[in-house]
Amino acid sequence: MRFSWKILLCSIIAMAVSFGIGGYFFVNDVFRASLEREIGQAADDSSILKFAFETAALNVPTKYNMLQDAVVEEIGANLENRGQGTKRLLRLSDENREALYASEGFAGDAALLSEIGEQTRAYQIIHPDEHYYIQTGVMVDALNRMLYLETMRDVTEVYAERARGFRVYRSLTVLLLVLSSILLYFISHWLTRPIRLLTQATRRMTDGDYSCRAEQVSNDEMGQLTRDFNQMSQVIEENIHKLEDEVRAREDFIAAFSHELKTPLTAVIGYADLLRSRKLDDEKHFLSANYIYTEGKRLESMSLRLLDIIVTKRYRLEPQEIPAEALFKYLQDMYAERKEYQFRFDCEPCRICVEVDLIKTVLLNLTDNACKASDPGSLIEITGEKREDGYLFAVRDHGIGIPKAELQKITEAFYMVDKSRSRSHNGAGLGLALCSEILKLHGCEMMIESTPDVGSCFSFLLPDQEGVRDGTDE
Repeated sequence: MRFSWKILLCSIIAMAVSFGIGGYFFVNDVFRASLEREIGQAADDSSILKFAFETAALNVPTKYNMLQDAVVEEIGANLENRGQGTKRLLRLSDENREALYASEGFAGDAALLSEIGEQTRAYQIIHPDEHYYIQTGVMVDALNRMLYLETMRDVTEVYAERARGFRVYRSLTVLLLVLSSILLYFISHWLTRPIRLLTQATRRMTDGDYSCRAEQVSNDEMGQLTRDFNQMSQVIEENIHKLEDEVRAREDFIAAFSHELKTPLTAVIGYADLLRSRKLDDEKHFLSANYIYTEGKRLESMSLRLLDIIVTKRYRLEPQEIPAEALFKYLQDMYAERKEYQFRFDCEPCRICVEVDLIKTVLLNLTDNACKASDPGSLIEITGEKREDGYLFAVRDHGIGIPKAELQKITEAFYMVDKSRSRSHNGAGLGLALCSEILKLHGCEMMIESTPDVGSCFSFLLPDQEGVRDGTDE
């Protein structure tokens, strides 16, 4: 059952019970008040009749020492005649509780007489037929006789009013329940709207629409729940996109790795088969062996770079403080024999806190890439500059440059802007990916500026010692 229907049903049941109990007590309270008023009037009538009987008995001729039964009947008849139209019946009984006079239709219970005493008056409600009566009884002292006077007052209308009250209240209750049900339906529908919106959003997310958000229609607890749901959806969507990006990156990595592995292996297998199946002259034999050697070295370089990337991701940084000039001296020594390029080293003296071998790897990779992107005789600049928040390394070339659309991809594994040029230098597109991982360990990232046919500048800002962090396992 839907939640809105549960609210509606529970509310209707609660109202029905409340109306029923309240109506019962209300109608019965009115009934008791009316009945008590009728009982009071019956008691007053009984007192008046008693006084009238005793007065009439005093007017009896004194020749009788005791009130005669015939006189009692005569007085009873006179009293009844005077009360015509009042729906009042009476009965007079002697000392032995034997009836001396009774109105026609008097059907009072004789058991009431046993409860009457000299100072006691009694009453009861009787239901001899379809009518209800209040039967009262009182003792009358007249001319040395103790008689019993009983009256019956018709109170059927009081009971009829109670029955009408219950009928009217039942009808009114049904009408109110119907009207309240209609009103409660719209109220419950309105109250449960946030739940329906959340349900719809949840189903859409289940179907794969992670961008779906629930509409917030209130600022109460349901509104807070909607905001929390939307925040949760935002986090889920971001995590899903991250997972999708990771899966896509792994698929691209596997595809690129397979492609990069297939090309040299095909060449190696082909030339190796050529060497073993044919007798070649010395020149062709040398070219085939040299090609096998070159492609083998490229495979070796690629495997070593992949291993470096894997190791770097699990590396725990242990920085040490060194002068920046030492790194530049190392680079000068490494490229002293490369006469085909013009190198310019410009270092501002400063002490930095780094993992020396890793930063050397970064600088060597960036310098190698600058050489691969430049024509022979081009200028390659390696500079170091002290900044307020760290030390800035930059490697600038004046080579082919990188298109703007490719800048975001060049740090991905196996990505190469010019594949033919990279392969000619035994490149596999792993150098910048390795540099990016190393720089993450040092709390910085690579910054790239490049213009096609003008050149590129790769730089990174090593933070001060306080900003250097340890790498963590990923």
